[in-house]
Amino acid sequence: MSALLRVENASKRFGRAPTLGDRLLQLFGAPPPRAVRAVSGVSLEVARGEVLGLVGESGCGKSTLGRMVAGIYPPSSGAVLFDGTPVMPGGRKRTPRVQMIHQDPFASLDPRMRVGETVSEGPVAHGLVSRAGADALVADTLARVGLDPAMRRRYPHQFSGGQRQRVAIARALALRPDLLVLDEPVASLDVSIQAQVLNLFADLRRDLGLTGLFISHDLGVVRHVSDRVAIMYLGRIVETAPTAALYAEPAHPYTRALFDSVPRLGRGRGVFRPIAGELPSPLAPPPGCHFHPRCPQAGPRCRVEVPALLPVRPGQHAACHLHHGGTGA
Repeated sequence: MSALLRVENASKRFGRAPTLGDRLLQLFGAPPPRAVRAVSGVSLEVARGEVLGLVGESGCGKSTLGRMVAGIYPPSSGAVLFDGTPVMPGGRKRTPRVQMIHQDPFASLDPRMRVGETVSEGPVAHGLVSRAGADALVADTLARVGLDPAMRRRYPHQFSGGQRQRVAIARALALRPDLLVLDEPVASLDVSIQAQVLNLFADLRRDLGLTGLFISHDLGVVRHVSDRVAIMYLGRIVETAPTAALYAEPAHPYTRALFDSVPRLGRGRGVFRPIAGELPSPLAPPPGCHFHPRCPQAGPRCRVEVPALLPVRPGQHAACHLHHGGTGA
């Protein structure tokens, strides 16, 4: 399958312009204002019709990467290409063929706009439908996501959490996207509602041939919806593999630690062992492998050399010196 989405060595840093006070302090040897290194040199591909799950702890940069893919944030360096074209070409609007569904639908929907206006605004603005045909588009799209078209005159606060997420999905689908970026789309919902929204996504993927980047910290949800999984740690991709292969035999120590921290039925009584240490600050990430301060298998090489993402098994890649020359080199 050809790659619909290609991320090439993309990085994102957030900083501020130095103030007059900063410049004066720098004259006396003070360092410049530090930048948050949210994403560092990420490269990945998503094939047409594939769903790639992106997993990591809070603060690892996965939502920032999702916003870069959706064209909300421009990369500080590197490139994000959709169907061979930059998602944010210089001086031009981002493509409507990539749409994002956010974690909190109540925050992502305009509380002053009726649902019908929310769903039709984008297609009308991009010339995909006329104002005269907007009402029919809204009715059809709401019905597709399991909502009564008669609800289109309601405001977001008049819906439940699950219904609001369906409205957010309808808003994205109305623009006829090829790629959906789903940023923790069920994290704020009750478990029973999560299942309904996930089943809706599976139906839409089957019926519309959608490609997806599914961002989540929930390993069970990712296993259910994804064809492949990428594991992210402190701004870097540390492992990628087909879903079945990753869950059967994770290669990176961080991936194994994530799996070991998930409670499972049938294990009997045991001691919960969380990942040791705290996630380092993206203002000052550790040198070498970012995971080495928390890794029980880290060696001298891990502290100084950034591991490359290289094959360890067919279709499975890991950024770990354990698989490429050991840690003592």
